[in-house]
Amino acid sequence: QFVESGGGLVQPGGSLRLSCQVSSDYVLIGWFRRVPGKDDEGVSCISRSSGATFYADSVKGRFAISRDNAKKNSVYLQMDMLKPEDTGVYYCAVYATDALTVTAFGVCEFDEWDQGTQVTVSS
Repeated sequence: QFVESGGGLVQPGGSLRLSCQVSSDYVLIGWFRRVPGKDDEGVSCISRSSGATFYADSVKGRFAISRDNAKKNSVYLQMDMLKPEDTGVYYCAVYATDALTVTAFGVCEFDEWDQGTQVTVSS
């Protein structure tokens, strides 16, 4: 249902681009991240219908979410000016149209997500 790519190791100040392709219909799609010892944080998400985007305060001005407007089932997260505190497992997630329950992740809400990809920012 999810095909995610793009995680890895990068030095502080560097960039990574996450990609995610989904097969289900959704209302909202994006990413949240998980860091041991911290609450899960909704990083960014985008509305399927309006294209409205949402960002956690911690990534505003550095991350940009976009989608394939032709297909709308592919979404991308461009992460620039990465910091060590951006390190974590990033999960591509959706608020599916047939969702029964959703979980709030700050600025985003999701009900399904993938296995995650590791992003490590370190010198």
